[in-house]
Amino acid sequence: MANKHAITTEARTLFRLSLPLAGAQLAQMGTSVADAVMAGRYGSQDLAGVALAGAMMWPTMLLVMGILQAVTPSVAQYHGAKAYRDIGEVIRQGLYIAVTGGVLVALLLSSIQPVFHWMEIDPDASAIAVNYLKATAWGIPALMAFYCLRFLADGMSYARPAMIIIVSALLLKIPLNYVLIFGAFGIDAMGGAGCGVAQAIIMWFQFTMILLVVTRPRFNATAWWHQFSLPDAQRIAELLRVGVPIAGTLFAEVGMFSAVTLLLGRLGAETVASHNIAFNINGVAFMIPMALGMAATIRVGFRLGESDPNGARESAFLTVAGTVLVSALSAVAIFIFREDIVALYTHDPAVATLGSSLLMFVAFFLVMDAIQATALGALRGYKDTRIPMVMAIAAYWGAGLPVGWVLGYGVGVPAQGAFGFWIGLTIAVTGAASLLCLRLWRVAGRIEPTHKNTAQPD
Repeated sequence: MANKHAITTEARTLFRLSLPLAGAQLAQMGTSVADAVMAGRYGSQDLAGVALAGAMMWPTMLLVMGILQAVTPSVAQYHGAKAYRDIGEVIRQGLYIAVTGGVLVALLLSSIQPVFHWMEIDPDASAIAVNYLKATAWGIPALMAFYCLRFLADGMSYARPAMIIIVSALLLKIPLNYVLIFGAFGIDAMGGAGCGVAQAIIMWFQFTMILLVVTRPRFNATAWWHQFSLPDAQRIAELLRVGVPIAGTLFAEVGMFSAVTLLLGRLGAETVASHNIAFNINGVAFMIPMALGMAATIRVGFRLGESDPNGARESAFLTVAGTVLVSALSAVAIFIFREDIVALYTHDPAVATLGSSLLMFVAFFLVMDAIQATALGALRGYKDTRIPMVMAIAAYWGAGLPVGWVLGYGVGVPAQGAFGFWIGLTIAVTGAASLLCLRLWRVAGRIEPTHKNTAQPD
C-alpha cells in the first residue's frame, strides 16, 4: 500500500506534468480560432472556406498523429528502464512514419478538389478551401516530424518546451494571418487562403524549434541524431501495433461528434449554433482532463520501465481520481453559470435558451468524458490500445450515435431534437468510461515486474 507521502509526491508530479500539456492543447486550439475569427472578418465565404479546409485537414492528420502517439509510452518505458539507446532507435523509426505519413497526407489534401465538387459545395468556398489546403500541404511533413520529436520530449517528462513552442507559434500565426489575409508590406491580400500559407510557415517554425530542443545535452544519452538507421520492420511494426488503434480511437470519437453536427444540420441553424456553443465550452473545459490523460501515459510508462507495476497502478488510478475532482468542479461551474457563459457567445434569444439548456448535459457529459480520456491515457502507458479501441467504437457508434438518432429525430418516440443527440453523446461517453475503467482495473492488476517491462497486454 502506497503511503501518504508517496501519493502526494506522485500527485505533484502529475500536476506539474499536466499543466504544460494542457497549455499546449489550448494554444493548439487557438490557431484554429485565430483562422476562423480573422478569415471571418475578411468575408463569410473565406470563413466557410477555412472551415471546410479544417474539416478535411484535421481528421486526416489525426490519423498520422494518433499513430505517432505510440512514441510517448515507448519512450516513457525506456526512460524508466534507463534504456536510452532504445529511445533513440524508437525516434529514428518514428520519424520514418512521421515523414512518410506526412507526405501521403499532403498529397491527399492537395488533390481534394474533386471531393468538394462531388459534395456540391459552394464553388467560391471550395476554391478558398483548396488553396488553403494546397498551401498547408507544404508544412504537413514538418508538423508530423514535430509531433514525433515532441513526443520524445513528453515521454521523458520534459513537456514545457512543447507548450512554449506552440504558444509562440500561435503568437506568430496572428500577425502572419493579418499580413497574408488582408495584405500588408507589399504583399497582396490572399483572403482565407492566406491562413493556409501562415499555417505552413508555423508548421516549419514548430519543427525547427523542437529540433533545437531535442538536440540539447539532456537528450545526448538517446543518441537519436548521432546515428543513422535504416527502416526497421520490427520497430515500425511495434509502433504501428500500439499507434494504429490509438488513431482509430481518436478518429472514431472525432467522427461521432462530426456526424452529430451534420445530423443536427437538418434541424436548423439555431440548433446547430446552440450545439456548437455547448461543444466548444466542453472542449475548453476538457483540456485539463485531456492533459491528465497524457500525463498518465507518461507516468504509467515510466513506472513500468522501472519495473514498478505497483507504482504504475498508483499513477493510473491517482490520475483518474484527480480527473474526477477537476472535471466535477468544472461541471458545477458550467451548470451554475451556464446562462452567463452562453451570453459570451450569442445575443440571439433562441440560441441562448437552447444553448444554456444543453450546458446542463455538458456538465454531466464532461465528467464522463474526462474519466474515459484519463483511463485511455493510462491504458496507453501499458501499451494496451487494441481492446480499448474496440470498446470506444462500440460505445460511440454502437450505442451513443444510434440512441441520438432515435431520440433526436423521433424514430418511434417523440423527437427530442438537440437534447436527444446529447443524450446519445452522454450515453456514449458513460459507456466508454465504464468499459475503459474496467479494462484499466484488469490490465493494471495483472502486470508483473520484469527487468525491462514493455507491457503489452493486448
